[in-house]
Amino acid sequence: MSGAAGDNGGADRALEALTACVREGDGLASDAAAVHQCKRRVIDTMACALGAYPAEPSRIARAVAFANGGTAGGCVLGTRRRTSPELAAFANSVMGRYLDGNDTYPGGGGHPSDMIGGLLALATDRDASGRALLEAIVVGYEVYHALFAATRLRQHGLDNVYYTAVGVAAGGARLLALPEPGIRNAISLAATPNLALEATRRGKLSMWKGAAAGNAARNGVFAALLAEAGMTGPDKPFEDEKGLRGLVGDFAVGSADAPRAVTRSSMKYFLSEYHSQSPITAMLELLPRLRAEEVETIDVYTDRFTWYEIGSEPEKWRATTRETADHSLPYILSSVLLAGRFGDELFDAPWLADPRVPALCDRIRVHERPEYTARFPAAIPCEIVVATKSGQRHDVRIEYPRGHVGNPMSDAEVDDKFRILAGRVLAPDRVAPALDALWRLDEAERVSDVAALLATAAHEDGNDDSREER
Repeated sequence: MSGAAGDNGGADRALEALTACVREGDGLASDAAAVHQCKRRVIDTMACALGAYPAEPSRIARAVAFANGGTAGGCVLGTRRRTSPELAAFANSVMGRYLDGNDTYPGGGGHPSDMIGGLLALATDRDASGRALLEAIVVGYEVYHALFAATRLRQHGLDNVYYTAVGVAAGGARLLALPEPGIRNAISLAATPNLALEATRRGKLSMWKGAAAGNAARNGVFAALLAEAGMTGPDKPFEDEKGLRGLVGDFAVGSADAPRAVTRSSMKYFLSEYHSQSPITAMLELLPRLRAEEVETIDVYTDRFTWYEIGSEPEKWRATTRETADHSLPYILSSVLLAGRFGDELFDAPWLADPRVPALCDRIRVHERPEYTARFPAAIPCEIVVATKSGQRHDVRIEYPRGHVGNPMSDAEVDDKFRILAGRVLAPDRVAPALDALWRLDEAERVSDVAALLATAAHEDGNDDSREER
């Protein structure tokens, strides 16, 4: 392989640092913590994907993926069908993102587990082992986090799914055992054409909010496959004045840190935008003291990112789509107070049409508190103060929501999340075997055997939505 990014002397420092992340992934076998945390995130992602299997964006993604049929290629989650690995990556990652329940790097770092569905598609296409898939995922997390820490793209109006595309390409290069020039080319071929706009996450949110990461995962897989076939990419995708540096300014990609990046992402206890996790927790604590009809005002004090992301736009006070609702702090808190609980069904059509929700939203004010901003994202502090019509005052303060690295979910809670979400579509007698196989993923000789256990009850019965997916 020769030319462009295949020439070591021409590659930029950031490209070299990310290439080193892929080369240095050999320590996984001896890193028990990384293996365990990686499996937790795989289980969490599979739970979210299966829970979202019936959703309209998931159906659309599968229909596109299966348009050309085929019995070879990458596995599409929830089915026993296969398609090209890049289209399988798209479908898998769309399903994984729809419920907005997967892990994150708070503060604009997006969702690194968006890579898992893409790398699963490539692993099943190549009949790889579970250990090989885990290595690819861990490498992807290293590259993803290194880019996020260096560039903070959302401060420049660019979407975080860029990290997904480059991370999948890097993990894919690892999975395909590409030589060093091929690794550089895979990363460059993902880094150069895949800058996306933050418009995806502003205003009234559309289905694309949950599909953008699937598109990035698809493009990352495609970049790895192109590099394997010999395609070369630009030798300075990052540090040239016409590369990423020209858009975001100077940045430096650091070397891999310990502990591994996969151990440092925060998971979600609630199926909602990550920065709503502390406010949801606070509202649930307040519920025994409140009745919705008695509320005069609700003041939410939080950090600047949370205010900007889910509490600053007028659309957040009048959510009309699921995607807007799960990114709307006023909507979330209003619906929790009215329902007396949290569940992702609060984002469904009946609640979106309930006139009590916007009426209560109008009583909610969201404020940035500078001292909270200073402590974010090491902590996710939030205080909710409720004033009632009778003059009472109730308040709750939360520092670390469940799932944050400072307050991690237990393995038992990860299991429960899988049982609940996967149980929506898996046959009852398949949930426990599937969960057991995922916990033993590092022992699996073929990832495809594990993926087959995740076929939905409809597919097991031979009714595989064929009219919609062909």
